[in-house]
Amino acid sequence: MRFVNLILLVWVLNFRLIAQPAETIENRQQAEVNIKTGAENTTAYFPLLQRKKVAVVANQTSLINKTHIIDSLVGAGIKVNCVFAPEHGYRGNIEAGGTVPHEKSKNIQVYSLYGDKKKPTAEQLKDIDILVFDIQDVGVRFYTYISTLQYVMEACADAGIQVLILDRPNPNGFYIDGPVLDTAFASFVGMQPIPVVHGLTMGEYAQMLVGEKWLRSIQPCNLKVIKCAGYNHQMYYRLPVKPSPNLPNINAVYLYPSLCFFEGTNVSVGRGTNKPFQVIGLPDSTLRGYTFTPVKIPQVAEKPLYENQKCYGMDLTTAAFDVQKYKQLHLKWLIGFYRNSKTQASFFNTFFDKLAGTDVLRKQIEAGFSEADIRMSWQKDLDNYKLIRNRYLLYDDF
Repeated sequence: MRFVNLILLVWVLNFRLIAQPAETIENRQQAEVNIKTGAENTTAYFPLLQRKKVAVVANQTSLINKTHIIDSLVGAGIKVNCVFAPEHGYRGNIEAGGTVPHEKSKNIQVYSLYGDKKKPTAEQLKDIDILVFDIQDVGVRFYTYISTLQYVMEACADAGIQVLILDRPNPNGFYIDGPVLDTAFASFVGMQPIPVVHGLTMGEYAQMLVGEKWLRSIQPCNLKVIKCAGYNHQMYYRLPVKPSPNLPNINAVYLYPSLCFFEGTNVSVGRGTNKPFQVIGLPDSTLRGYTFTPVKIPQVAEKPLYENQKCYGMDLTTAAFDVQKYKQLHLKWLIGFYRNSKTQASFFNTFFDKLAGTDVLRKQIEAGFSEADIRMSWQKDLDNYKLIRNRYLLYDDF
């Protein structure tokens, strides 16, 4: 009977999703049609790039409608000297943690920002006049694109190069939740004292980095943001292109803030399946419930946890829109798996505290705290963060 409560919970979530009116999804799709990304507002920034030597931070999400931004810039006669690629690479086809190589694309040098060096070097930025940053984020602290953004801004500040951010909607931008990072636990998966779900676009976060003096650069950053049109933080935005190999759809994007915590445990999040960050489980047949078998998938999951082993656990696909309804991440799955673990002493690994941005969450779970009690412990820090966040908003808030 272990995990029976968790299985019943999934049934309840299924019912809640079915009970939502169909117009919810239709309204969201209509809102997406009316949104214009910063990259699409070419009249606002193409003139700024003419007769300049331009560097671009880009990947597969950097589209102007259906055309890649590099093709659009070159087609407009703009000189693109080099491109910088974040985690997952320029084409977005390198699995999490995989080394991103330097390469050339259409005779343009592409430098990696995910490998031995995560910050552009002075040599790479030599002769650059302006850097354009156009990456789709998912609004979660441990998604590393905001860390790349900070390093790029610092490097450009010290080189005297302007940073131009082409803003994009945040698909998780309709709420704020999770523990605020303790800077003693700062790492590339969390560099600043913000919550797990921070409720900011890249442009807003960049303004916060500057305004709060969080940049570790000698010189100030010359920052300009090209805003989205038709977007606000009450909207639900479905990404037109998957932002990374293991976030293939909006279900995974919504569940990611809750399920990425499992990357710091002995539980699989479905890497190596067709439902990454939508299913959770481990090879324990006494758990019963949903089953899946992770396998090697080139460019998605080269060495997935529990490769070729049958895992038992939960399919949370239909729970994704519960995140939208209640506007919060969920700890119930994490707490449930810990409490039912046969090996609690080895349930967490050393990565967990980095993901959480604190050791308090792990200690609370180990001590038997309820989700309600844990959430209550976040509130003071979240309230303080919201006051800071309000200073940098570019769009109407929820």
